[in-house]
Amino acid sequence: MPDVAMWRKALTVMPHISKQEWEGLDWISRWLIASRSAVLVMTFTSAAFAGVLALKAGALDPLLWLLVTVGLCLAHATNNLLNDLTDHWKGVDRDNYFRTQYGPQTVEEGFLSPGGLLLYAALTGLLALAIGAYLVWLRGETTLLLLGAGAFFVLFYTWPLKYIGLGEPAVLLVWGPLMVGGSYFVITGQGSGDVAVASLAYALGPTAVLFAKHIDKLEADREKGIRTLPVLLGERLSRSVIPGLLVGQFAVIAYGIGTGYFTPAMALTLLAAPGLGRVFAVTSKPRPDEPPPELPEGVWPLWFVAVTFAYNRRFGAWFLLALVVDVALSRL
Repeated sequence: MPDVAMWRKALTVMPHISKQEWEGLDWISRWLIASRSAVLVMTFTSAAFAGVLALKAGALDPLLWLLVTVGLCLAHATNNLLNDLTDHWKGVDRDNYFRTQYGPQTVEEGFLSPGGLLLYAALTGLLALAIGAYLVWLRGETTLLLLGAGAFFVLFYTWPLKYIGLGEPAVLLVWGPLMVGGSYFVITGQGSGDVAVASLAYALGPTAVLFAKHIDKLEADREKGIRTLPVLLGERLSRSVIPGLLVGQFAVIAYGIGTGYFTPAMALTLLAAPGLGRVFAVTSKPRPDEPPPELPEGVWPLWFVAVTFAYNRRFGAWFLLALVVDVALSRL
């Protein structure tokens, strides 16, 4: 029987479950948990961003937007599955590594065999590729280049990019110009420099989330030889990067308003700004050795990433609302 309650849970958090609970789940719940679907909201928001900008230009094709959105979310899910498989093969998640503490790593914990997870990744990736192939047929060579770039990051983010301090810049590029700008091109058939710049207003958020996660597991990554950007920069400097990235979102929006690409309605995103207070408070101090008493049960060992992810969801909601108002004013 479909477990709709588990679907909702897997789409919002990374549920802690036992192998016995796993055995009783339907295949959709298993896929949602294995692919870490809770973080796919960031990809959905980028795709929604591209769709709203296409509407702003008077060139939205709802079917193409839907195909692009589904394809991007499937590609992100494929990356997550391959990430876990690669980390398992390289022994990264062995011995209660950070990843296995905040959510199930399905191979490491024996829920799936490596072959089973590879099958999940292959089927998910083939669906994403099939959508991409149709869009290439429809839009031509530029879309093929976009598809190739996306495939490169899906296959090589976990290794070697993440291992040499290029994972965080890759996320900024993917969730910004590549995902938003590329989706805009596929939907409208036109490229736009304004869209590429505007895409950074959201892409800085997922980049901050990844940065925060890598600070949380900085010591574990260093021990495993994974040289993420926070490992290279050190915790103290890296903690200051997170609020800088989030404040940068407002700077990009201000630039868009100043150039006339956005209407002043985009200032509505400032309603998300009070949430920055918590981010500033948390990142101003070193990571605690033990979970603070005020931290909700089940969150630890997430610390910097928990508060950054929560803020990113808040910002994303206000950002999309502001965009809708902006488009309404632009179309009028």
